[in-house]
Amino acid sequence: MEKVNLRDKLATFDEAWVPKIVGELNGQYVKVARFEGSYVWHQHENEDELFLVLEGHVDIHLQGRVIGLDPGELTIVPRGVAHKPVADGVAQVLLFEPVSTRNTGEVDHDHTIEADDLERI
Repeated sequence: MEKVNLRDKLATFDEAWVPKIVGELNGQYVKVARFEGSYVWHQHENEDELFLVLEGHVDIHLQGRVIGLDPGELTIVPRGVAHKPVADGVAQVLLFEPVSTRNTGEVDHDHTIEADDLERI
């Protein structure tokens, strides 16, 4: 059992849309990521996904609406719901996702990272 400093972890990388694992509990990864600009529309058929904004602003686009998130705000995207995160500039985000979650769901994209290829920091 150790303390995790999220600022220190986020300072170890600068690439956008490449989540890093900072913890694991109950079959869930705790990840940090930098979001910059627009991501890809996707959905996760079997996994819910939590987005908590640490710094910056992120809009979670859904079919027919947008959820705007500022620092200290979170939303949970339920399984099966198509969504597209869009950062206003650069944002720092904490994610909770089941270990099996592929970051782009069933969509193949330049941003796709297989769950087995995620880096722990």
